[in-house]
Amino acid sequence: MKNTRDLKQKHPSESRVIMTQLVLPSHTNQLGSLFGGTVMSWMDICGAVSAYRHVGGEVVTASVDDLHFLAPIYSGWVVELKGQVFYSGKTSVDVYVQVFSENPKTQVKSLTATCFLTFVARDSEGKPTPVPTLILDNDQDRKNFELAKQRRELRRKRQDINKDILSSYFF
Repeated sequence: MKNTRDLKQKHPSESRVIMTQLVLPSHTNQLGSLFGGTVMSWMDICGAVSAYRHVGGEVVTASVDDLHFLAPIYSGWVVELKGQVFYSGKTSVDVYVQVFSENPKTQVKSLTATCFLTFVARDSEGKPTPVPTLILDNDQDRKNFELAKQRRELRRKRQDINKDILSSYFF
């Protein structure tokens, strides 16, 4: 039985997510800084919640683009992740996630990582299913949507290049 999800239009802000994490010693490497893989996991969760809010149902991660680590995050610091849908396609949405860290001793906050994630909506049978369209009611929303179209085209081109490169390697 397929989902009968409500496909009404939604504002990007309806998908906004803010998550907070505390960096514990078990999250860190020998240098006392947060493992990149932990940051990536938290970004994926933040993005998935944002996509879920927009879609109103199950989503799966399809791709991660342009993941950038900008500064280290240390044990005892507070991490805030912010995510929001900025593009909706036929069966997928793109989410931008920013990671901020705060040194609780100095109370200095800084942007420490960013990435773009694409999620595909799935029905109860696991098949791709349509997603609500975005209401683009300001210039920034419209600009983000148009830039997302360009990002998607670049991603397709990169995939083609990667297929050519990887086809010559055997591990």
